[in-house]
Amino acid sequence: MPELPDAKRARYEAELGLSPYNAATLTADAETARWFELLVAASAARQGKAQGDVAKAAANWLLSELFGALNKLGKGLEGSPVAPEAGAELLALVGDGTISGSIAKQVLEKMLETGGGAAEIVEREGLKQTSDTGAIEAVIAKILADNTDKVEQYRAGKEALFGFFVGQSMKAMQGKANPQVVNELLKKALG
Repeated sequence: MPELPDAKRARYEAELGLSPYNAATLTADAETARWFELLVAASAARQGKAQGDVAKAAANWLLSELFGALNKLGKGLEGSPVAPEAGAELLALVGDGTISGSIAKQVLEKMLETGGGAAEIVEREGLKQTSDTGAIEAVIAKILADNTDKVEQYRAGKEALFGFFVGQSMKAMQGKANPQVVNELLKKALG
């Protein structure tokens, strides 16, 4: 006998750590629940993690990113050009730091347009995230040199300017810099 929606919802909350809202949304429709389960299994396998460790990211991506993109195209999950395995490939690229969440949105759009795989699109379009500290430090040095007035204001206590420096760094690197590395290097440079 197949698992009933209430039992599935309770399992998603208990075993996968999903919020009651996400669990209810994912189990409201049998096709969505089936798609989600395939996505979680494929994501866990690709990332070498337990299903509970990838379930929240998978649920959030499915419910907001994929559903949102399909809605814009006037398609439902059953008509999606992106299969669960392809979604898992994209989530793995975010999970291992190859691309950022914002770049993942661009990649998803291209996947929906072309039917291509995430890794292939990232490679072809040159969308890999940079964690090269030398390249990021050079960009940060230029930004700080070009904005000495703001550096002085920051050091005088105007800490809200940190966001400005992060934004300028990400913009200069076309969104391809690893945000964690940018934050760490900026704190060091401004410290």
